[in-house]
Amino acid sequence: MTKKALAIVAHPDDAEFLCAGALALLHQKGWKIHMATMTAGDCGTIELGKKEISEIRKKEAANSARILDAPYDCLGFEDLFITYDRPSITKAVALIRKVKPHLVFTMSPSCYMVDHEITSKLVQSACFGGGLVNVETPGYEAIDYIPYLYYADAMEGKNKFGQKIKATTMVDIASVMDVKVEMLGCHASQREWLRKHHGMDEYILSMKRQGEALGKEVDVPFAEGFRQHLGHAYPQDNLLLKELPEFVHIRK
Repeated sequence: MTKKALAIVAHPDDAEFLCAGALALLHQKGWKIHMATMTAGDCGTIELGKKEISEIRKKEAANSARILDAPYDCLGFEDLFITYDRPSITKAVALIRKVKPHLVFTMSPSCYMVDHEITSKLVQSACFGGGLVNVETPGYEAIDYIPYLYYADAMEGKNKFGQKIKATTMVDIASVMDVKVEMLGCHASQREWLRKHHGMDEYILSMKRQGEALGKEVDVPFAEGFRQHLGHAYPQDNLLLKELPEFVHIRK
């Protein structure tokens, strides 16, 4: 049976910044990859209308996913308005049931943007709720397991109070940094937007700097950091370590 990994993030390019390296390594191991965003990134511009920028960014996200032979889904939320409510949870549960992933990556529970934090909560509930038969998702049947769930590092590796978030599962991504760069480079519309709104004129270089900072913590050139959801009923063994033993460093 082919193993599947699903990245459900808030906006197009979040996965490329935070977990594309791990996805690329799993892809090399024969895993099937699926990528999804909550929104189409409809506010990632100062020049275009919502519809126009949404279409551009969905195409960019699909092009990036294609590098890993991955399908791409957008759940259709709007930037800044991702909400933890019944319709939103149902959409996320439906995606879990559609993809049937063994492993799921999502956003950090604490980050600079509420969209990221709510995405984290929605995905946590969706992983658990995928097996609840009385949660109705027409067209998609309940699964009979809870996927492994990993939270990617927050942007810049810090929470909303500026405190360092200590990832516990560190993945050496040096061998696939070229893939990660290629995937992030697909999001061409965002360079100018981030330069004007965030003061970032080094789109790919900023991603590399975060990877370098994490890499220094485990003596590798580049790394991505994750924390595994280990609450009641979720899988307790570390699947990333099992599947990528030569790339994973565990920190207590």
